[in-house]
Amino acid sequence: MNEPLTCLHTEAMTAEREWTVDDVPALSAAVSLPEPVPAADRVSRRIRRYYQLQCRSFLRYCEKALLPQAAAEVRAALEASQPLPRFQAELTYQVTYNSGGLWSLRTQSRESGPGWGTVLLRRGDTWDLAAGYPVPLADFFPRRSGWRRRLIALAAEEVRHREAAGVSRYREGVHRLLRRQFNPENFYLTAEGLAFFYPMYAIAPAAEGVPTFLMPWEEVRREE
Repeated sequence: MNEPLTCLHTEAMTAEREWTVDDVPALSAAVSLPEPVPAADRVSRRIRRYYQLQCRSFLRYCEKALLPQAAAEVRAALEASQPLPRFQAELTYQVTYNSGGLWSLRTQSRESGPGWGTVLLRRGDTWDLAAGYPVPLADFFPRRSGWRRRLIALAAEEVRHREAAGVSRYREGVHRLLRRQFNPENFYLTAEGLAFFYPMYAIAPAAEGVPTFLMPWEEVRREE
């Protein structure tokens, strides 16, 4: 019987695509996602298939959603004899925790181009390597600990500190938005604690990127 995995070794699985309009490059996409090596057990193979699917889904999204916009801009520039715009999309990852049978990472896509600005979309995944499935956020807290309320309160306090220090700026009514925009799927683990985040634009202007907050492990495990 195979011993359960306690950590996961991965290498980058990469892919690149370029789409043209009248032989003119219009949109390029680059993907880098984790691939378990070796994928010799059931869990590793499941994780590999998961990120292979994410890679294909991202490239399909680029072709179906982004390419028509980019192609229209390139055609308009060709007709007006203007400088040709270039549009880019990328999907990357960072493993943030890999110990004790838990493997956690964040993936982030970036779309950029003239008229688009820069759009970031982040995801967090945390896997139980023994079971081979993602772990929900609630599983990291004691039962009946009011974890959602505690996370939102921590974020609200951090927002107050950042605004008072002048290092960050948030949207009007941010404390209401912290509650309304909270998504328990938006988290990942780090050695220091549990990181949770809000989508770009959800609670702050674009300059703030993806607002992220950290609850230290001693706070995560605290009973109410």
